[in-house]
Amino acid sequence: MLDAIERCLALSRQARSEQGAALQLTLTELDAALKQARAALKPGDMPPENATFELDLTGYVSAWSVGAQQMFGYAADEVVGQHVLFLYAEDDDDGNIAELFFDHDPGASAARTEVRRRKKNGDIIWVHLDIELRHDDGGDAIGMLVRLSQANQTLSDLDKVNLHARIIEDSEQGVLITDAQERIVSINSSFTRITGYTPAESIGQTPDLLRSGVHDAEFRAKVRSAMQGGGPWRGEIIGKRKNGELFPQSVTISAVRDHNGKISHTFSLFSDISVHKDAEARMQRMANYDPLTGLPNLCLLTTLVGQALTETKRSGEHGALMVIEITRVGAISDTLGHEIGNELLCEIGRLFRASLREGDVLARLDGHRFAVALLHVEKREHAGIVAEKLLATLTAPITIAAHSLQVGAHVGITVYNEDGADVATLIRYADVAVAKAAQSLESNFLFYSEEMNQRAKEHLRIESELRQALQNHELQLYYQPKVSLRSGRIVGAEALLRWRHPVRGLVSPGVFIPVAEETGLILDLGEWVLEEACRQVREWRDANMIIPPIAVNLSARQFDADLPRRVAAVLERHQVQPDQINLEITESLLVRGTDKVIAIMNQLVAMGMALALDDFGTGYSSLAYLKKFPISTLKIDRSFVIGLPYEENDCAIARAIVTMAQQLRQEIVAEGVETAEQMAFLRELGCDQLQGYLFSQPVPAAEFAAMLREGKRLAFANR
Repeated sequence: MLDAIERCLALSRQARSEQGAALQLTLTELDAALKQARAALKPGDMPPENATFELDLTGYVSAWSVGAQQMFGYAADEVVGQHVLFLYAEDDDDGNIAELFFDHDPGASAARTEVRRRKKNGDIIWVHLDIELRHDDGGDAIGMLVRLSQANQTLSDLDKVNLHARIIEDSEQGVLITDAQERIVSINSSFTRITGYTPAESIGQTPDLLRSGVHDAEFRAKVRSAMQGGGPWRGEIIGKRKNGELFPQSVTISAVRDHNGKISHTFSLFSDISVHKDAEARMQRMANYDPLTGLPNLCLLTTLVGQALTETKRSGEHGALMVIEITRVGAISDTLGHEIGNELLCEIGRLFRASLREGDVLARLDGHRFAVALLHVEKREHAGIVAEKLLATLTAPITIAAHSLQVGAHVGITVYNEDGADVATLIRYADVAVAKAAQSLESNFLFYSEEMNQRAKEHLRIESELRQALQNHELQLYYQPKVSLRSGRIVGAEALLRWRHPVRGLVSPGVFIPVAEETGLILDLGEWVLEEACRQVREWRDANMIIPPIAVNLSARQFDADLPRRVAAVLERHQVQPDQINLEITESLLVRGTDKVIAIMNQLVAMGMALALDDFGTGYSSLAYLKKFPISTLKIDRSFVIGLPYEENDCAIARAIVTMAQQLRQEIVAEGVETAEQMAFLRELGCDQLQGYLFSQPVPAAEFAAMLREGKRLAFANR
């Protein structure tokens, strides 16, 4: 066996001598290791000869080799004639006999498996079984030859050297070995694949072959220290390929010392991490940038403004954060498609970026909201100047795919550290200012104030409690009578929503109706009002009361194509006739898609319902369109009644409305009548009905029913 090792060593020495002086050290060390191994070997340590034994077709041992004796410790006379099961471990009870679990088909000649077997001393070992059928001259199977080899044999020193060399050569990492003079003495195939340099081009050179020139002297000193024995170094280096391309690499550098402790070689393991860097950059971009516009997103904005906040706290300077809400983008996307809407947002981002300083941060928050961070401002007024500049960029139409598109914006401004000391608070306060700016007729940008914040909190509280009010039955309808100016009798009533809060008592509609409109709760409230009004009418009718028509207010949000169906369903549910419910709408409806609105109105009128136009004169309706709407009643808003009969302008407006309504053959109702003088003037003009505190304020259902039973009349009707 030692002769075989020496022959292998000689062949290895011959092959490696052809690779140059780089491997001489390794061979010298290998020679020394083999000499030590040879000296340490004892007869009992010699590897066993080939272990074989033969079985007949039923599994009984018919022959036993010396190698099998060495492997298991049994002599041949102890084994021959025994069944092979005597070699099995006691817990191998799965019922299979590996030596017999063999395809005896003539076409199958050999099988290999790995099994556990028991030695004579009781030790359990893993062995490889190679089983081969033996045949007679006629081709019939007569037995089996079983070859065995130990499955867990340790590697010899030579095998280890060869294995380690193979691992290094086949490694995906590049390997670079230099000598004590920092000359390259060995590389592997991955070095060539990554850098482009072949062994002929790199052996004898220094690692400066890969130097990119991007690292400073301090960085290079750390690397050189590792090469000179200062300890292993791990890090990232920018290298240069043969073609001049720079690439990032993850590198480990370590020194190798000889038996005297002197550095003889240095080896470097490195990987090309370009793909990882690209993926990392993509992930970083996805995490910090808006995919549509390429602008920073909320995450990056928060980081940048957070850093600026820390600086301003230390320096005492100021910065500003603005939230910009773009208007009409949703309508444009719905009309022309989302692709046009997306291009519009990208163009707005470019316009804003061109209007800002390089150090200002422009981000897209979501949807059609942008944010601008002015990291340093000397005065808060400067933020207002920037807001005006941004708004000015949107005054001219923006051309997208041959479409000339006009948008607007509202801007909310917060100043730090004056308004807030963290990014989330600043954005929230800027949103409050944006909402206030959207309601303002004076300016499209507003600075945040604490008063705004308190209003926003109150708004949120009302919204939350109003949702609970719907569930907790805190709502009720009051009825304000409509009185004929000819007979003085009650000829109708308007159902008005009231909220009786369990703590604050009766809450004014002027407080909660605007919140309901803004949040969409008006849809639930409107449905509840219609349902409750019809229920009450049915209850009065069941009590044999004669009830005049009850008017129910409709929000513009409720006025959609499905409205006639919903109204018909409620009427049917309570068995109420259409002429018992009038619907009151506001002028804001008249500026929305006229043709669609008229179609819905015509359906309601065809059902037998009457429509009234509430608060007439306060909106923006065109009188040219008014004659097209199937409206039976005009209501003069209280703002024109309050000055009668002394305010000349109010008198002129009231007179014009009455005259126009008469020409259109529409009934006229005056709201907010509180004095006898107002009533007398309106009656003289030819107004048909009045509604106001002169006769009655809104009252609960029971009080209104009592008025009807008593036949209450207007005392001044005959004057």
